[in-house]
Amino acid sequence: MNEIAYFATGCFWGAERRFWQLDGVLETSVGYMGGTRPSPTYEQVCTGATGHAEMVKVVFDGEKISYHRLLEEFWTMHDPTSLNRQGGDIGTQYRSAIFTTTPKQLQEAMQTRNLYENAISTSGYGSIVTQIESSEAMTYFLAEEYHQKYLLKNPNGYDCHSNTGIPFPSEAHSQ
Repeated sequence: MNEIAYFATGCFWGAERRFWQLDGVLETSVGYMGGTRPSPTYEQVCTGATGHAEMVKVVFDGEKISYHRLLEEFWTMHDPTSLNRQGGDIGTQYRSAIFTTTPKQLQEAMQTRNLYENAISTSGYGSIVTQIESSEAMTYFLAEEYHQKYLLKNPNGYDCHSNTGIPFPSEAHSQ
């Protein structure tokens, strides 16, 4: 059964590549979500005035990869304690966010946030600031074509991800 997930980890190029490389991920695209302007352009999103985040839409086969596994990748590919920035990318469009498509996804996002926050707090990181909410009242706007699979088209392009370097805790550690 195919499912959809939405993740924002800063610049969407590197995040899209991380997700498309996972077995069970059927399709990825990048776009804008969580803002107020209909059909925003990249230039408009970059002003911060639209309120959108740079998102990765992930279509996955729930029989081959779990949402939990996608969340593990999400938490460890960026710094979720950094408000409205990742590395040198600064602005609300670079915020950390998860927009869920089911109540079960919402519950899992919250649970994994708590697990990861416990894991990184022992290393001196602050609280996770990731926005987690239902996508029900939101629209996903596909980004311009030149952003789609950008790092496939430009293999040495800007990946733009900073992360904590702390792995997601194994189930044995989380109990």
